Amino acid sequence: MAARIFQKPKNAMQSGRAGTQHWVLEFEPAEPKRADPLMGWAGSRDTQEQVRLSFPTLDAAKAYAEREGLAYHVIPAPARRLKLQAYADNFR
Repeated sequence: MAARIFQKPKNAMQSGRAGTQHWVLEFEPAEPKRADPLMGWAGSRDTQEQVRLSFPTLDAAKAYAEREGLAYHVIPAPARRLKLQAYADNFR
C-alpha cells in the first residue's frame, strides 16, 4: 500500500493559516473510480481511500508510515508567495 504525506495548503477563501501546519497522511487509490450505473456517482470499493491521518510534524508522519510498513512519498509544501499591493496601485 502506498501513501502520500503532505501539508494542506491554505484555501483561497481563507485569510488565516489555521490548520496548515499539520501534516496529512492519506493512502493512494488502489483502484480507479467507476461510475455507478444507477446514480452515476463516481466511487470504488477501496475503503483505504477514505482514511486521512493528521500528524503534528513530518517526522511523526514518517515514523508512523515506517512503523506500519507503508511505502510513502513526501509532497513538499508549496512555497508561500506574498503579493504585496498598495491602494495607490489601483490608480496607475
